[in-house]
Amino acid sequence: MQGGPYVKAPLMSRLFTNVNNFLLHLALKIHAQSHMRILVAITGASGAIYTQRLLDRLDPQEHEVHVIISSYGQVVMQEELPEGLQLDEGVTLHAAKSMNVPFASGSNAFDAMVILPCTMGTMGRIAHGYSEDTLLRAADVMLKENKKLILCPRETPLSLIHVKNMELLLQAGAILLPPNPYFYSGARTIEELADTVVARVLDHLEINHNVSPRWPEERD
Repeated sequence: MQGGPYVKAPLMSRLFTNVNNFLLHLALKIHAQSHMRILVAITGASGAIYTQRLLDRLDPQEHEVHVIISSYGQVVMQEELPEGLQLDEGVTLHAAKSMNVPFASGSNAFDAMVILPCTMGTMGRIAHGYSEDTLLRAADVMLKENKKLILCPRETPLSLIHVKNMELLLQAGAILLPPNPYFYSGARTIEELADTVVARVLDHLEINHNVSPRWPEERD
């Protein structure tokens, strides 16, 4: 009895990859929130390029986007972004010392907050409930209101204190997303390499995107 047509292994593998990518993108699209209130916070760790690339991909026409910068975060940005942080029209910038902002209260909490990059000092203060400025208070609100808080800690090596603070934050419901780029994307520039981190942040924000190739996505 003659069997069915034989499908070569490479073709089958490519078919599986295409179906898997389609289902993944469909799931992200279904679950992506159509409109979110997002707070992006910048602290004094190195990695301002990550923040800029993230903000470049948060459309203020689709989401309500707010930015807050710590005092030393501004110093680091001057070193790493000579032209300054570029904000699209519609993005709101806040001072780090004013509590006259909506996200400082649980009655008006945002949907998500991303601290990118996040210093160990900031992480430690959030882990132990210190809220002496607007940025820290906003993070405290996100945790107590069970909203999405994404911390992108930029430090190496890590001490036991750092690890214990991370443990506390994970137990409290935060997402720890160290800005570790992946190299299988075939990035040809520093910006494209930074986008591999931005892609993971957008994934956890549940925002549909095509910023960087996924593993093992076929390339043209």
